[in-house]
Amino acid sequence: MAEHEHVRVAVIGSGFGGLGAAVRLRREGITDFVVLERAEDVGGTWRDNSYPGCACDVPSHLYSFSFAPNPEWPRTFSGQRHIRAYLEHVTDVFGLRPQIRFGAEVKLLSWDRENLRWHIETTRGALTADVVVSATGPLSDPKVPDIPGLDSFPGKVFHSARWDHDYDLRGKRVAMVGTGASAIQIVPAIQSQVGRLTLFQRTPPWVMPRVDRAISPAERWLHRALPLTTQLRRGLLWGIRELQVQAFTKRPDELGLVEQLAKRNIARAVKDPALRARLTPDYRIGCKRILLSNTYYPALARPNVDVVASGLSEVRGSTLVAADGTEAEVDAIVFGTGFHVTDMPIAERVVGAEGITLAESWKGGMQALRGATAAGFPNFMTVIGPNTGLGNSSMILMIESQLNYMADYLRQLDVLGGRTALDARPGAVAAWNHKVQERMKRTVWNTGGCTSWYLDASGRNTTVWPGTTTEFRRATRQVDLGEYEVIRGAGTRQAPKSPDDAEASRTDEVAA
Repeated sequence: MAEHEHVRVAVIGSGFGGLGAAVRLRREGITDFVVLERAEDVGGTWRDNSYPGCACDVPSHLYSFSFAPNPEWPRTFSGQRHIRAYLEHVTDVFGLRPQIRFGAEVKLLSWDRENLRWHIETTRGALTADVVVSATGPLSDPKVPDIPGLDSFPGKVFHSARWDHDYDLRGKRVAMVGTGASAIQIVPAIQSQVGRLTLFQRTPPWVMPRVDRAISPAERWLHRALPLTTQLRRGLLWGIRELQVQAFTKRPDELGLVEQLAKRNIARAVKDPALRARLTPDYRIGCKRILLSNTYYPALARPNVDVVASGLSEVRGSTLVAADGTEAEVDAIVFGTGFHVTDMPIAERVVGAEGITLAESWKGGMQALRGATAAGFPNFMTVIGPNTGLGNSSMILMIESQLNYMADYLRQLDVLGGRTALDARPGAVAAWNHKVQERMKRTVWNTGGCTSWYLDASGRNTTVWPGTTTEFRRATRQVDLGEYEVIRGAGTRQAPKSPDDAEASRTDEVAA
């Protein structure tokens, strides 16, 4: 980076969120920006997760940008290789590479109150920016549990998001720790190669059949020749998922029929009643993310697979010990134990106007106005921020809504003119969060009887959006200046127009 480089906008991350932000900035006529990427290529989680069997559980035509439709998806549910290639294609088509700084991991972000800008320290040097858009995403930093004795394990250890392709699993005794979305893809992909596979299952997931197929050459030709057909396909997929939201957010009891279908899915593939019992969840379907696979249960029923219905609690040399005392001798451990979602590491590196980090500000739980801005952190926005996750649809829909909000945020700064910053009012953030949490109380994620990564350490759901993507798009279509303090000049805050403005918050979009 050039010495003393200054940009209007610095975007962190080059996954769907970061690339989407870069394209949207271009479309808004803003070219004075950089994308800071810690790796050496784009792709985010679809670059990092290259484990065997890695694929998306959202249909391909819905898991893509509306402004960059892809008529060439090879399957209805695409694999990691094709999704990463799509992101590479978007990067090149929109000419984004010149503005991406690869190998530039952000080490520290600190707010300069006097000059109303962010100082950014990266592994490639320092720069400043008027506005920072953090698009690091919640699935970027793997979480490995603190298991006693793990450091002394003599074999191979790696996380699913850091797969070691140089390690040959053939004939090895392998432990798979975790039963989330990654694990149910990895297990059937490696089962036939390994000598023995031991699955440490703390909580069984609900798994539904994956209705996947190849998209025919005729379909792809039709989508190329008549782009409207791609839009119609996307619209149909979106509409079906919008109709499903009510069951997740307001009427969880309606999911009972889906639960019966899931139980039949287990029964068809697993004939051993003891194993079937271990694989049947005791919580309402949907409380954890519903997983999709046609091969997971058949793989678990194979003779070289053991299912330990208890979490890993200790490692003694090459012996793994479960919480129920079950032991297994293994050569390699694969952790499919998720990511730092409610305690994102980037939050520890962001120092706001009051000299505290974003992590400290979120000590009682993550919260951000409309999932984008936190009080005390002027001109700092998150993409896929608190309570913007989805349990049944495509995150690209939520990302694009947040990009709408980002675009209007920058327009408002232009209208205000001069050296200006916007800082979310604490009252507005609190009001928004209160409405979200009130709606969350009746959702399946809070009432379904499970413990999931949607919940933070205090049991609050700070991850998922308790409504439709339409509602969220409406809530983020524009910035309400009444929800912000305007900071001008040398850190001087604009006085509110009336006493009520200090707590003003337009929260009708999230009314119960």
